[in-house]
Amino acid sequence: MNKVPSLLAIRPRSLSTKIILLGIIITFAVTLYTFSSPFSFRISDWSSVFSQQRQRSSCTPEQWSNGRWVYSPTSDLEILTRPEQALSLAGFEGCAADREYHWHLGTDHEEYWDRFPNVSSYRWVPSSQCNVRPLNGAAMVKDMVENGGWFLLGDSITENHFFSLSCLLYPHVRATPNYTENPYFDRAWQQNLYLSPSSPIISEINLPEGFSIANTPLVSFRRVDLLLNQADLTALYHSPAFPGELTNSANQNSSSRPTKAESLFGDDPVWSLSPSEYMPTFLDSPPDANYGTLVVSTAGHWTTSTLSAFRDDDAGEDAGYGIQNVLAFFKVAMQTWAGQVQDAITEYRRNGGKRPKQVVVRAYLPGHENCHNIFEPTETITPWANLWYNWPWIQDFNTQFQELLSSSEFPDIFYLPIERPGRLRPDAHASGDCLHLMSGAGVLEGWSHYIWHFVTREVVRKDHDDPALPT
Repeated sequence: MNKVPSLLAIRPRSLSTKIILLGIIITFAVTLYTFSSPFSFRISDWSSVFSQQRQRSSCTPEQWSNGRWVYSPTSDLEILTRPEQALSLAGFEGCAADREYHWHLGTDHEEYWDRFPNVSSYRWVPSSQCNVRPLNGAAMVKDMVENGGWFLLGDSITENHFFSLSCLLYPHVRATPNYTENPYFDRAWQQNLYLSPSSPIISEINLPEGFSIANTPLVSFRRVDLLLNQADLTALYHSPAFPGELTNSANQNSSSRPTKAESLFGDDPVWSLSPSEYMPTFLDSPPDANYGTLVVSTAGHWTTSTLSAFRDDDAGEDAGYGIQNVLAFFKVAMQTWAGQVQDAITEYRRNGGKRPKQVVVRAYLPGHENCHNIFEPTETITPWANLWYNWPWIQDFNTQFQELLSSSEFPDIFYLPIERPGRLRPDAHASGDCLHLMSGAGVLEGWSHYIWHFVTREVVRKDHDDPALPT
């Protein structure tokens, strides 16, 4: 057999040949190390991610949701013995936010630690039609600084999302307020994530004019349960825009106009604001703000106990005690909300605003029954056995909102029906109930992953073909 000469055995005759040969040897060595090293790519290896050019890729919300959960553990840990181990199981280096820290991570009740590590061992694989970048916190931070951060509005489920983001983006962000030092701050206070001055990626980021590392938030959360405040909704309820309830008790004459209650709200606590209060914040400029995307979600507090004027005990449990009345009002209220939000963005552009501004409405996710006795994802959505809260009707709220926003009347507001992955994860809830979600199980992180993809790869204004409108 003829012996194949090694590269080192070849004797080049010219200097240029020697230089070329040396280059080949070095390239080969680097390539061999790169593909053989277990550290060839990590989520913190941000330099290669930043070198990629921004490009459009395709994955609609429906394609994203048409996937499956795949068992893909990232740790050899077989049992949870300390709360902090939940971070490594989830692939987190830490979490910047500290409000109800262990509750968000699902480690506040030791009797539920047996669900680890499985609960943190699944990843969502979308449809094969999707072309989506891997989730990368450092790349997200760069996008948020250069192209606009996120302003999250919603109830405590959206607060779950905010906490998860504080983990995904760590150690590149810091959080305020500090609830450990100042426990008197309640849920109504705005929570913020700022670019950390110690982040190693600062030198790779092009800071916008006026951007302040100390004072310009990257991500903010504000508790806004209903998207409109109580005064807005009360005025709308008593206005001609809302004619009244759709369903009435059996004793009421069907031909008569329904009588509206004096008070719309019951005794349930609710936190909410008007678009006139939060849109100026969203549209503000550095150093006070640098948001590009308003992320909202609502439905959980649209109940006959919160909006007690619509409760109809005679309708019975199967009819949700008048939940169709709430749905009818929700449709009118969200039409009003979308109009006010779109008008604010249009006015911003007319006044010379140039920064990208868009709104995404995330479909609301209901809870699961018997969640703490289920320890893995399901393959199909489990039918309702009970009629708890407004959970069985959440899909009706989502459908109404999606149909409303399909109109070109709201070119900067987009609806994202991405709730299906969460519907398949009854095991991913917080320890204390079956509605709230724990960070690190993949559901909340999936929301961030798709929203990041959507606003950086998919967004095209619904009226982009109309030359008469501002661009």
